[in-house]
Amino acid sequence: MWKYLRKKVFIYLITFFVAVSIDWAIPRFMPGDPISLLMSRFAGLPEATERLNSYFTKAFGLDQPLWKQYINFWVALFKGDLGISVFLYPRKVMEIIQGSIIYDFFLLVPAIVLSWIAGNKLGALAAINKKTDNSIIPIFFFLTSSPYFWMAMLMAWFLGFVIPIFPLSGAYSYTMTPSFSLEFILDFLYHLALPFLSLFLVMLGGWAIGMRNMIIYEMGSNYSKYMEALGASDKLIRKYAYRNAILPQVTGLALQLGTIILGSLTTEAVFSYPGLGFLLLQAIQNQDYFLIQGCFLFIVIMVLLGNFIVDLIYVFIDPRIRFSYTEEV
Repeated sequence: MWKYLRKKVFIYLITFFVAVSIDWAIPRFMPGDPISLLMSRFAGLPEATERLNSYFTKAFGLDQPLWKQYINFWVALFKGDLGISVFLYPRKVMEIIQGSIIYDFFLLVPAIVLSWIAGNKLGALAAINKKTDNSIIPIFFFLTSSPYFWMAMLMAWFLGFVIPIFPLSGAYSYTMTPSFSLEFILDFLYHLALPFLSLFLVMLGGWAIGMRNMIIYEMGSNYSKYMEALGASDKLIRKYAYRNAILPQVTGLALQLGTIILGSLTTEAVFSYPGLGFLLLQAIQNQDYFLIQGCFLFIVIMVLLGNFIVDLIYVFIDPRIRFSYTEEV
């Protein structure tokens, strides 16, 4: 197991280095200049524009060559310093992201976990029940083929305008102050409903179809036919089929984490939900190098960390991995 984990950690470290390097490079090759946007705030002080331009260029380290900016970026990153936001100057990027990432946690974790559990259960039910299969599989195909942003707009239109049940923007009412009171928690969940439903429904369809196909495959495999010939009950055969079918679904969870997080970015933009997605959109619109870097950095960390956790889970649910590395040692 330790050999397996060392190999995975090494791969993730290389992936992290490459991804963060690309994260640093992309904003700097974008057209435009963040300092020019910052200087627009001082349009009423034309006599001080030149001095302020020079001051901010040096303050953000943009007067140095690119190779030195790259080295300074890694040095600051290892110190936990992501720089100062140009758009929200003089607030620190880490402080801004810490205020947004909590909203992603409350949106993504329930959507991913609940859609995975419900999708696997419904997919398994569809695989063993012909009537259920014929009635719900077309719905699942529709859900999984829907883009995240399109589903978000559909939910906003139907449950926000046609049947105005839920609010269309924000994480809580603007008249409220965040607290641990029951009133605020209920209001927060009320605003969370539409972004959650948008992500949950799209992911639900994919998990259900994947599990249905895997159950059908396992039920037709040699070991299932052998168990049937030995007189094993249908319930027991389905139990073993489900246990084997769940393994590719766990692998699929790791592969889909990046897509899910990217889907949350567009969903948050539709609902103005103050997570990393909405923050990233604002940073791109204002060409804020440092805020863009910080948002992408946390997205990379979330994807890699999620994949690593799935890899750890896979070791415990698939004994073949443990045995293969044990035999090699």
